[in-house]
Amino acid sequence: MTLRVGLIQTRTPASQAAALAHVAPLIREAAGQGARFIATPEATNILQRDKALLLPQLALIEDDIAVRGLRELAAELGVAILIGSALVKREDGKAANRAALITPAGEIVATYDKLHMFDVDLPTGETARESETYEPGARAVTTAVEELKLGLTICYDVRFPALYRALALAGAEVIVTPAAFTRPTGEAHWEILLRARAIETGSFVLAPAQGGFHEDGRGTWGRTMAIGPWGEVLGVLDHDEPGVLVADLDLSAVAKARSAIPALANARAFEAPISLL
Repeated sequence: MTLRVGLIQTRTPASQAAALAHVAPLIREAAGQGARFIATPEATNILQRDKALLLPQLALIEDDIAVRGLRELAAELGVAILIGSALVKREDGKAANRAALITPAGEIVATYDKLHMFDVDLPTGETARESETYEPGARAVTTAVEELKLGLTICYDVRFPALYRALALAGAEVIVTPAAFTRPTGEAHWEILLRARAIETGSFVLAPAQGGFHEDGRGTWGRTMAIGPWGEVLGVLDHDEPGVLVADLDLSAVAKARSAIPALANARAFEAPISLL
């Protein structure tokens, strides 16, 4: 079974209405090329690093302008859309970085809140404290759309291989890694991490990304990628401009990769290491 997927690379603006106007034509382009499953990057609905400007704009996911527009677009086009993440308000008033899977009928059938918060101090002098704005999730999520058995992750999650392994063991054959990678970490680690996670799990890894210099002053790496379960690059947007990457996934490749190197099946439990120093 082969399924055509579309990965969207955006430069998301700092308001939901502008974000929807930005991403919708790219989704239409992907659907026009035959993609039946279309995934967008992290922070598809708004990108604003100033908390004082961001938080008053956040809405519950069902009330978010961009999310509502993408639900209508999915129904209009008859395609499944994974919002790689939307920055939204939780029922308790806290903020969440949340992925949402929309069916071709326009219904949200699965959500995932980013588990790992990007709290770092980079060698370039850049710092980030995502945990100061968002409440982390507590549960890994697998779901399905058409023939795809999906595992959901978001950006910094890619540095935690145990999550990818858990998703694969739970049945995921395609793991989606929407991102807004910084430029220095993207240049150093983006492709390496994506290919490693695909190889370790024998899964497709789909990584739609933010790219370029945004209204809020941040820079993101772009380079949206589709990786096969043998670690091969199926497609890449080799730039940071908004665009569309379409790839055809041969879903039988997952079983072939996992049969050739059964790392998921061969793993053994072990005791914690002891120091012999």
